[in-house]
Amino acid sequence: MEVFLHAESWIALATLTFLEIVLGIDNIIFISLVSGRLPEHRQPFARNLGLALALFVRIGMLLGISWIIGFQDALFTVTGFAVSGKDLIMFGGGAFLLAKSTSEIHGKIEGAHHEKTAMGKNSLSSVVMQIVTLDIVFSFDSILTAVGMTNQLILMITAVVISIVVMMFFSGAISRFVNKHLTLQVLALAFLILIGFMLIVEGLHIHVPKAYIYFAVAFSLAVELVNMRVRKGK
Repeated sequence: MEVFLHAESWIALATLTFLEIVLGIDNIIFISLVSGRLPEHRQPFARNLGLALALFVRIGMLLGISWIIGFQDALFTVTGFAVSGKDLIMFGGGAFLLAKSTSEIHGKIEGAHHEKTAMGKNSLSSVVMQIVTLDIVFSFDSILTAVGMTNQLILMITAVVISIVVMMFFSGAISRFVNKHLTLQVLALAFLILIGFMLIVEGLHIHVPKAYIYFAVAFSLAVELVNMRVRKGK
């Protein structure tokens, strides 16, 4: 624990925690949408259980960090294109997000009957498994970022724990706000389509700076909030 006696360790921890929270924004959006399919009284339990399991998964991935880094090694080559385990996970996760978000938008267009039918198909275990599965995909970026910033495993784990606790604290308020406004739900689903496409592109070795994605998300959200105020004023 002597690592916490150094000022640079606290700076690294604060920076890592901030990055973990920022990189978890897309995760919170997804959690808000999938948990909204459950009855209202079960939503907080589903969110917290999913995030708690995701915490254990992330700590396990950090403890096997050398194994995770090995996922970047090529598994096979297709016409000169080297495919790694990370590429397959990114591509698969992106495809899942595209399919899930497109299906949800289709449900919003179909209307109430489709909503009730879809709600019946979403059990607590299904929602929790979706949260954990997508968290594994989203974890790769945050874990590789952590490795690039420090070699102290205790700092990485502490940052992950703090970020998950913050996500648990805010996920309820965000979920209620998003699920209360239909246009925000559609906007959030559009964000997830964008993120899914970005994951697929990353799997094809085309790097897209996340700053562009977050700027687009922030700008679109700001415009929608202004629209909400305008509609309320009318």
